[in-house]
Amino acid sequence: MISENSNDLFSRIADLKKSGAPFALATVVYAEDSTPRSTGARMIVHPDETTEGTVGGGALEKKVTEDALRLLREGGSESIEYDLGKGQEGVPTGMICGGRVQVLIESFQIDMKLFIFGAGHVGKKLAELARVVGIAYWVIDNREAYAREEFFPGAAGVEHAEFEESFSKLPIDEKSYLVIVTYGHRFDGNCLEGALKTNARYIGMIGSRRKVETLLDSLVQKGVNVEDDRIYSPVGLELGDSSPEEIGISILAEILKLKSGGSGEHMRTTLKKG
Repeated sequence: MISENSNDLFSRIADLKKSGAPFALATVVYAEDSTPRSTGARMIVHPDETTEGTVGGGALEKKVTEDALRLLREGGSESIEYDLGKGQEGVPTGMICGGRVQVLIESFQIDMKLFIFGAGHVGKKLAELARVVGIAYWVIDNREAYAREEFFPGAAGVEHAEFEESFSKLPIDEKSYLVIVTYGHRFDGNCLEGALKTNARYIGMIGSRRKVETLLDSLVQKGVNVEDDRIYSPVGLELGDSSPEEIGISILAEILKLKSGGSGEHMRTTLKKG
């Protein structure tokens, strides 16, 4: 359990949100009569049942932790009243303090992660768009002058590393979307080969059709299986423009279409069909 200092806890919450790690936040919003903690007490609950901060300890904290873990599984938030021996309505805790508390439990779960391999013009624009939309994103580049945190405010992580070595450092899972926009074919190939070994949901790679075919052929010759439906290359939706900004929009549109299961049609078209 970390320090109960409010500033420490708020900093920790900010760090967890930035990293995209799932957690629940329990806050005492009402306290009556004899209670172990007063209004405003907070506790972070992690999926592995560890906690940071406290809402009172003992049986109350055990009940709050159980409910927080349930909400982490189910999603959503809930305000729950706990009976501390007052004999009124509320979740019984077995305590004899004689008070009651109401605890707001909020679950924070990330539904997608974006990993951008390449911090050049397109990568930077894609990162800016991800920030606006509120997507947790990471940027990876092997050039120190490009992989700088000040260039990517709000990023969950900025990695300066060789592309093929970066995968072991990244929290890639089945909710992850990988976009390869490096500055060289060799690096694109390294990233694609590494990406195929992950359980990411989406792997997008920039390049002309000819470049993509050549690169995929070279990987096949190395024994890499590229018959994978997760590969979207050339990446993005066809929007008719090639500026870094609009390429970024086309990539993000493709990702959101896949994530949400949308048709990608004009809304006007779907209205006429209805």
